[in-house]
Amino acid sequence: MKRIIAGNWKMNLGPNQARVFLSELTKQDLSKKAEWVVFPPFVSLAETQKALTGTSISWGAQNAYPAEKGAFTGEVAVPMLIDLGCRYLLIGHSERRQFFGETNDSCALKVQTAQAFGLIPMLCVGETLAQRDSNATQEVVTEQLEKGLSEAHKDKPLTIAYEPVWAIGTGKVATPEQAQSVHLAIRKVLERLLGPAKAKETAILYGGSVKADNAAELAKQADINGFLVGGASLEPKSFAQIGSVPL
Repeated sequence: MKRIIAGNWKMNLGPNQARVFLSELTKQDLSKKAEWVVFPPFVSLAETQKALTGTSISWGAQNAYPAEKGAFTGEVAVPMLIDLGCRYLLIGHSERRQFFGETNDSCALKVQTAQAFGLIPMLCVGETLAQRDSNATQEVVTEQLEKGLSEAHKDKPLTIAYEPVWAIGTGKVATPEQAQSVHLAIRKVLERLLGPAKAKETAILYGGSVKADNAAELAKQADINGFLVGGASLEPKSFAQIGSVPL
């Protein structure tokens, strides 16, 4: 499968900054062996659509409400995101879970809604440091997958991102062996939930302080199919370098 390199901008790069960033990103020598995706904040999606339409770079949203429309002040619906050319929807990022009360059940509804309208869900899973230290990594990730994919359509595309919470924005990164071990476990859960064929074709990305200098070793692992990049995705050259590491 094609490697996916996705950049989560989080609460960074408003419309004017996004315009400058994307102008620089499209000038980079982006590896054709990868699919490139950016996740801007809502306010920058229209500018992203304008800048990237006709390029090989896809884009998505960092969140959505699991309803087609309605009286949900302050929320954004999936059909609105499709109007803005989105291809992906990020679901269940650890910051959404930690700060905004996102649960496995709400993730399941968002996965279902995204697929129903034609977006590709990118479901994030991962354990805290306390959970890893208590040897609960596999238990935590398995529960997040089982509940988060409980309403998933087996014949529609989806993507998984494994992000150990203890490695997000900390400078720490899972060793290639640690990451591969969890990715393999995720693949086995997907086989049970969705079937062997679907599990094999589903990209599992690694996230957590990914940079050009650690991406190469991680990319060599059999079940790491790309990266969900945070801080390093905010600089066009460093982002491009991450996707250019040898297969």
